[in-house]
Amino acid sequence: MAINFFAEEVSFSLKEKRKRKTWLKKIAEAENHKISELNYIFCSDEYLLSINIEYLDHDTYTDIITFDNSEEENILEGDIFISIERVKENSQALEVDEEKELSRVISHGLFHLLGYKDKSNEEANLMRNKEDFAINLFEEI
Repeated sequence: MAINFFAEEVSFSLKEKRKRKTWLKKIAEAENHKISELNYIFCSDEYLLSINIEYLDHDTYTDIITFDNSEEENILEGDIFISIERVKENSQALEVDEEKELSRVISHGLFHLLGYKDKSNEEANLMRNKEDFAINLFEEI
């Protein structure tokens, strides 16, 4: 199992990396999956925008883009890009702690790899419930 954290075009260092890895593994296990390799890339708005345009043909800012590289059922592999600027802005707009918002977005990417979507209201509500579960789990570890 490999969970890696990188920064591109931002000065950012994730706090509690070991705890985060344990947490992500527990989320996957709760969904009957195992992590083979996850790469979290924390980046700037502009970096993520360029990925959104190049790979998804979307000319919009976003907080997260997830690429699923999984080849085996129940074995997770993927690259998850997160805009640190967007996380900070969202935490202020939602009046939540920045670390809590970061946990929400980190888990959001993993839930996408686990097959959860968020396009419809029903899907978005289920995703939010999963994120809340993950945040509570992180606080328990």
